[in-house]
Order: sequence, then C-alpha cells, then structure tokens
Amino acid sequence: MEANETGTIGDIEQYKCSVDDMSVRIDQLDQRFAEVEQFYSNVNKKMSNTPKGSSVLKDIEKEKQIANFKKRQQDASHREAAAAKRMQELIRQFGTILRQITQHKWAGPFMQPVDVVGLGLHDYHEVIEKPMDFSTIKNKMEAKDGSGYKHVREICADVRLIFKNAMKYNEERDDVHVMAKTLMGKFEEKWLQLLPKVDEEEERRKREDEEAQLDMKLAQEAAHAKMAKDLSIELDDMDMHLEELREAVLQKCRKITVEEKKRLSDALTKLSSEDLNKALLIVAQNDPSFCIADEEVELDISTQSESTLWKLKFFVQDVFEAQGKAGATEGNNNNNKSNNNNQASNKRKRETNDALVKASQKKCKKP
Repeated sequence: MEANETGTIGDIEQYKCSVDDMSVRIDQLDQRFAEVEQFYSNVNKKMSNTPKGSSVLKDIEKEKQIANFKKRQQDASHREAAAAKRMQELIRQFGTILRQITQHKWAGPFMQPVDVVGLGLHDYHEVIEKPMDFSTIKNKMEAKDGSGYKHVREICADVRLIFKNAMKYNEERDDVHVMAKTLMGKFEEKWLQLLPKVDEEEERRKREDEEAQLDMKLAQEAAHAKMAKDLSIELDDMDMHLEELREAVLQKCRKITVEEKKRLSDALTKLSSEDLNKALLIVAQNDPSFCIADEEVELDISTQSESTLWKLKFFVQDVFEAQGKAGATEGNNNNNKSNNNNQASNKRKRETNDALVKASQKKCKKP
C-alpha cells in the first residue's frame, strides 16, 4: 500500500512492525501445528491397524488407564529400584551355583585366563574369538563402577562360553575337553533349578515395560492435547489482532476516488461466481442493510462505507493477482482462449447479477 493511502510514514512503520511480529508468531504456530498434526496422524494410523471394537469400551479402558497414570508415574522410580533389587538377588543365587561349580575338583583349568604363551598355544586366539574364565566372571560380578552384569542371563552366557571354548579348542579325547563337558552338564542342571525364577522376573519386567510405554504414550497425548488447546487460543488471539490491525489500516486509508469506485464496480462484474460470493460476503458483513430481493439487483458502490470499499478493492486486487500468476503458468494456452474473451465477459456479468440476487435473497430470509 502506498504512503498516501495509509497516512503518515510513522503509521506505516508501525503497521509493518506489527505485521512482522505476527509473521514470526505465525511461523512458530505453523511449526507447533505441524508437530501436533504429525502426532495425531501417527496415532490414527496405529488405530487403523488395530482390530475394531466397541468405541465405548475403548473409552472406558482409556479412562481407567489415565486414572492410574499419575499413580504409576509416582511409583516409577520405586518400581525400577525394586526390579534392580530383585535382579541382584537372582545374581546372588547364581553366585551360589558358581561356587559349587568352581569348587569341583576339575575346575582348576578354567579358573584363570588361558596361559597362551606359557602353554605354547600359538593358534589359540585364531580359534577362540572371546576367551573367558571364572576369575573374569567373578571380577565383573563384583564391579562397582557400573561395568558389572545387569542381568543374570549375561553371567550364564559367560559360564557356558568358558566350557564351549575349552571343548572347541581341545579334541574330544583330551582331558580338558572331557572336564569342560562334564562341568557344563552339572552347571546346566543347577541353572534349570534357578530358571523358573528368572523367567518369572522377566515376565514381570515385560509387564512393567509395557506399562512404562503406555505411560509414555499417555504423557505424549496429554502434552499434545495441551499444545492443541494452546494453539487454538493463540489462533483466536491472532485472528482478533489481525482484525484490529486491518480495521486500523482501513481507518487510515484515504477516501476512494470516484474513478476508483468506477473501476471497482467494473472489476466486480469480472469475478467468477465463487469470488463474487466472497465479495458479497464482505459487503454483507459491513452493510446490514444489504438486502435486495428483486430479480434485478444493483449494488450501489457509492453508498458503501470507506472500510467496505477498501476491503473490496484489496480483495479484487488479490484475486486478479492470483489469476495473473496462474495465467503465467498457462502461457501456451493463452492464444486458444483469446477468441472467447467477449463471451466469457458477458457470462461473468450474468453470473454477477445472479449471484447478487441469490445472496440478497438468502440474507433476507427470516429465521
């Protein structure tokens, strides 16, 4: 908008600053809206892949889940500590098995790392990828720096590795192979006695992990629901500020000249039916007296307020500018359309009158 149409340069700068601030807020709102939209899009996809059931039952189940959500959040740290304590008890019981195995008379070859150099086993590391022994297991079980075993199955796997390495490197008739095979059999017998407790703990952890995943999902839904609500409030606030800014700009505008009113009136006759309906809506919003039920309708531009005229002018400019851009992308078709200009113009004029009649009749209907 030119300076002489908006008042002082100071007013223009103030409006530009307001528009810039709103642009920044709109960009921020767009990003947050995209995040919320993506979240609910993923939720809907997951729901579409699940078996369909009673929506009422699903709602009731969800209400129960939400009711227990806060309590589970408060108990989360306690559950983690309790799970760690139970696993330490299983590891302690596993330690009893280790003592029984290591006290066997044949356990000696497996207590310390294999002396590859002293025994002249030059190909040992070529055959055995991961050496293991009971002293290494014991040191890892007693580690206090966080590098220790987190699960009893990890220790079980290392014990098996000791015997498997020995049987792999030594032939079946060798004493070390026979000793390893015998001790492994005794270990497996004792492990089977502890295994039910391990399975029970793993099932319990699985249920707790599922609850934790559900809690995370509910937390995400709550966060995005709040974000959606905040976005709605901010968008309403933006609409209000935009309307205030628009009215302030229109009040600062100079008066529309007679020549401009004539051009505006001609431009309205060139609008499509859809765009004309939008223009009539602008008039109706600003002119409560706009109600003509006759078949022939004439919109008197000269009786409209300056605010309405400027809104119509800006609207028409935007429409024709958009049409111009669209036309630029269809330049190869312009020659084919040039012969139909007169017919299209006459058609638009008829549409203008028809739309005016239709809009006026709707507006005049009593509730």
